Amino acid sequence: MKKLINSPDDVVSEALTGIAAAHPELRVDVKERVVARAGQTKVGKVALVSGGGSGHEPLHGGFVGLGMLDAACPGEVFTSPVPGQMLAAALGVDGGAGVVFVVKNYTGDVLNFQMAAELAGDEGVSVETVLVDDDVAVQDSTWTAGRRGTGATLFVEKIAGAAAERGDSLAEVAAIGRRVNAASRSFAVALTSGTTPAAGHPGFDLPEDEIEVGVGIHGEPGRRREKIRPAREIVADVLGAILADQPLASGEEVIVLVNGLGGTPLLELYIVYGEVAALLEAKGVRIARNLVGNYVTSLDMAGVSITVCRADAELLELWDAPVNTPGLRWGV
Repeated sequence: MKKLINSPDDVVSEALTGIAAAHPELRVDVKERVVARAGQTKVGKVALVSGGGSGHEPLHGGFVGLGMLDAACPGEVFTSPVPGQMLAAALGVDGGAGVVFVVKNYTGDVLNFQMAAELAGDEGVSVETVLVDDDVAVQDSTWTAGRRGTGATLFVEKIAGAAAERGDSLAEVAAIGRRVNAASRSFAVALTSGTTPAAGHPGFDLPEDEIEVGVGIHGEPGRRREKIRPAREIVADVLGAILADQPLASGEEVIVLVNGLGGTPLLELYIVYGEVAALLEAKGVRIARNLVGNYVTSLDMAGVSITVCRADAELLELWDAPVNTPGLRWGV
């Protein structure tokens, strides 16, 4: 294993120290493992808190800032944060209007955020939870009961975050987040495995000429393994699975994320996006907005995930609203 680390045991804390040094606009508590906006939450503004295992950067700490999250809780690599982190984050950013937890559908995350919500309630903080379960590849995977939460997490955090900035109530912000999740579908393909620092070796074996179709962001198995094929054929299968689960009619508008899993060159991601754009255009579906790059990663895994969100005028307006975070920035 070749990693730019000092010790596997200190990866998360040292990365948080680096985030604090690189982004003084954030308040980083390395001991409690909470990344928050530097300033106090505006009184009356709903706060957004998310989190999950480290190794998916820039998710979630990279999405803390204006227009997105108020705080994020990083766990150990591929391991849920603990309820104490989530409680500290919620109490630290509550502006009196309550807190929305954005939770990817992984068993540890769901249980720990649920416990934190109950503890926050005991402290007088109202909490609503938005569960993200957009991955159509498999049901009831290694890590989940039900579908996994993946790329749509970014869409939920951006659009619900914009709703909170414009002054929506706790119930309204949560409803927007759930609406975005319901409108989104994702599917991923791995070319190689990722390597966790603690293990020191790839998470699974994948022959040089094979791909994992429907892989999860922790390297969980997908639908099947098959021989590597041209990008055009792979994208057609991935988009076919997404559209089979959520059909789109000619004339509809969507937001598309072509997301690298950490080890995929941007050159290849643009090839994938070109294929997605051509296929959707052939169906009469208009890509109103897009992102191409590494946003929801799996350490150094080579591969790609595609997320498609059915969008209406309100969701596009919220998507276009100003955002200023380490991982996403426009309109400011």
